[in-house]
Amino acid sequence: MVLLLLETPAGYALFSLKNKKLLKADADTIYDSFKEASDAARQVDLTAFHRFKDTKAAMEAATELTEGTVGKSMKKFLKKSIVDAGLGDSLAVLDKTLGGNINKKLGIEVSVLSESLKEVMRGIRLHLTTLIEGLEESEVKAMSLGLAHTLSRFKLKFSPDKVDVMIMQAVGLLDDLDKELNNFAMRLREWYGWHFPEMGKIVTENLAYAKVVKHMGLKVKAKDTKFGKIGVPEDIALEVQKAAETSMGTDITDEDLVNIHTLAERVIELTEYRASLAEYLKLRMNAIAPNLTYMVGELVGARLISQAGSLMSLAKHPSSTVQILGAEKALFRALKTKKQTPKYGLIYHASLVGQAAPNLKGKISRVLAAKLSLCCRVDALGDQVEPSLGKEYKEYVEKRLATLEEGGMRGMTKGISKPQQGKFEKKAGGTVKYNAEADAVEEPVKKKRKATEEAEEPAKKKKRKASAAEEAAVEEVPKKKIKKQVEKEEE
Repeated sequence: MVLLLLETPAGYALFSLKNKKLLKADADTIYDSFKEASDAARQVDLTAFHRFKDTKAAMEAATELTEGTVGKSMKKFLKKSIVDAGLGDSLAVLDKTLGGNINKKLGIEVSVLSESLKEVMRGIRLHLTTLIEGLEESEVKAMSLGLAHTLSRFKLKFSPDKVDVMIMQAVGLLDDLDKELNNFAMRLREWYGWHFPEMGKIVTENLAYAKVVKHMGLKVKAKDTKFGKIGVPEDIALEVQKAAETSMGTDITDEDLVNIHTLAERVIELTEYRASLAEYLKLRMNAIAPNLTYMVGELVGARLISQAGSLMSLAKHPSSTVQILGAEKALFRALKTKKQTPKYGLIYHASLVGQAAPNLKGKISRVLAAKLSLCCRVDALGDQVEPSLGKEYKEYVEKRLATLEEGGMRGMTKGISKPQQGKFEKKAGGTVKYNAEADAVEEPVKKKRKATEEAEEPAKKKKRKASAAEEAAVEEVPKKKIKKQVEKEEE
């Protein structure tokens, strides 16, 4: 006989299969055998049933079944129903992992699950309320719905990716705040600049500009305004007061000033909120990914996590993908046009890449990406709190950068003789006398040189003529001999 273990929202059920022919039957035959509730009762019989006490117990059992482990309630139920009862039948379980764990813990023989057994279990589920006494259809539906909601809340509460979502939202909001702050600050400068245009060049920081506008109001009140309350330095305050006396701006009404004050307040509030959000992101990143944060900083690390989707997804990426993460458009454009692919993506903003020379940025980004991928895996799968690995790898990357820079300097100075940097040692033996013979002085060129050259030229010409006459005489001698021989032959 074969025993069938079924997990239901109401509890664990153990059925015994009466008709062994169904083990070798096809799907259509099994479906016909479980068409009606009376047919199902003839094929299987309920051996034991364990009802869950409440939704919490059902949720714990469902979590254990999802992981394929044997919980206390299941172990107790199987031991009481099979082991203690002395049943030596094989047990059929839908989950292969769960069947292996049952065999290890309780020593129960678990049969290989075939397609026919799956169809039998499907037929049992179809008539579950009829086969189990005291179980109603409406009750099972309510239990299923409650268990589904509880399990979903449990998974959401203890999801390992939920903190990554917070980091992704925070860094996205930080980028949006930067854009909006720039727009608001530019609008404030342009708006208030009609009234006091000279102040834009004196107060360059946006937050300080908004505070001055809110605190001072109209430029006429610049003399009586105490800028020390808002943290403006005295020299800048004096410049503002002097510029207000000779300002070329137009006058504005009180209603215009109210709107300008409202905009200045928004700029101040957004700037303060951005600072608190940056601190929140820093704390989150140090808690979730300490090694990644130590290597590239919280902003670049958060952008990498956001681009990958989660810290676990980033840990699964190879170092080559981490290197060009964020430069997908440039990569596909380069592949399409058959040009050079990008060497770096978001990690270009890391301090280690930024401090490298332009010709070394590609090499350093490759080295940094290789170490970053290892740090991400440790952060995602390990339980380290201190960035010990990040410190080690950052020191390695810095040494690698120094080595590459030294190699580049050697290549630039190759072939150039360097002066000897020896220490001067004074010879013993009294004072040293001046040696005039050691001086190398060039003798002045004599003025009569041109005259001697002119006198030598005619002598050279005479020699050339004499040598030419001698050559001609030598050539004439063989010609006379040849004529004499020809005359003798004719005679």
